[in-house]
Amino acid sequence: MMIARQMEAAIRAAAGEYPVIAIVGPRQSGKTTLAKALFPGKPYQSLENPSTRLRAESDPDGFLAGFPDGAVLDEVQRVPSLLSYIQGIVDGKNRNGLFVLTGSANLLLMQSVSQSLAGRCAVFTLLPFSLAEAASLLPPGEPFAAVLSGGYPRLLAARMNRARFFANYIDTYVERDVRQLLNVKNTLLFSRFLRLLAGRVGSLLDRTSLANDCGISTKTVAEWLSVLQASSICFLLPPWHENRGKRLVKSTKIYFHDTGLACALAGIETAKQLDRDPLRGGLFENLVILEAMKRSLNDGLKPDLYFYRDSNGVEVDLVEQREGNLYPVEIKSAATFHPDFCKALATFAARYPDRCRAPAVVYAGRKRFVYKGMEVRPL
Repeated sequence: MMIARQMEAAIRAAAGEYPVIAIVGPRQSGKTTLAKALFPGKPYQSLENPSTRLRAESDPDGFLAGFPDGAVLDEVQRVPSLLSYIQGIVDGKNRNGLFVLTGSANLLLMQSVSQSLAGRCAVFTLLPFSLAEAASLLPPGEPFAAVLSGGYPRLLAARMNRARFFANYIDTYVERDVRQLLNVKNTLLFSRFLRLLAGRVGSLLDRTSLANDCGISTKTVAEWLSVLQASSICFLLPPWHENRGKRLVKSTKIYFHDTGLACALAGIETAKQLDRDPLRGGLFENLVILEAMKRSLNDGLKPDLYFYRDSNGVEVDLVEQREGNLYPVEIKSAATFHPDFCKALATFAARYPDRCRAPAVVYAGRKRFVYKGMEVRPL
């Protein structure tokens, strides 16, 4: 079953403006399916295929000559040198919408794109399904079912066994791919690091504590985190700060690009277990922040997301900056609204009266209403 992706309109528009489109993101997020669906008339070549990769590496000119009207080139980070030859072709033809590139390892692909195709390529980051995209595949009105399942298209569309899918995904993609990028020798140590990281979802990231718990150096923590971010496994949410004489917390918060993967790494297997797990709130928060991130990415925009926390402990879970305005969101995993949910929002709005817009609470309940000028929304 082909589920329409919200990014389709932005990619189609960009194909009329740029000679190259790059779709990057985590493994199994649907990049290949999307590229084939949007450009059915273009020949498709996967550089994961050893024989295809050998032809592209040994004779790039001859390989690309077989596609006078461009092609969809899958997993192009496997042959990064190919991008220099693509640059020569698109400069010579002066046509838009020629090549569509996909890649799972953002780190390698983005370095190559920035070096070879600067100004010639529109880059899109495709994450797993948003809640709207997965609506027909998830039980309605059950937010924690969405947290537990995550959004990987194949898992949801094929109704695959969740535990088996994530065990395979972690072993095949997360640990293998990232270990190769990092040249990690100690498999068990890296696996432990991943699980410790999942156990901190939604929390301020203390690199020293993480290093001590894992038995590695803080430098190694920084290196491993950097590649996990570049591989679209996890991301860091920075604090919002503005020089107004207030001392704000400078630490970042850790989240994952898929809550189902975070649950699997944390050993959470069922909705009942999730309901009583200490990570329940952090994982629900993760899902809401992901929705805001996907909304921007699916429009072809760079997300501008933060959290707010001052030295007095006043905290707003999500602050989105758009056109100079600030949109604060408080996120609560409770199914019942309480007026206290709005306290931090009111403080934030009072501190930024000229810029604060549409303060809102997102919670796990089902009613939608306005409380003291603040919208209260179900997930």
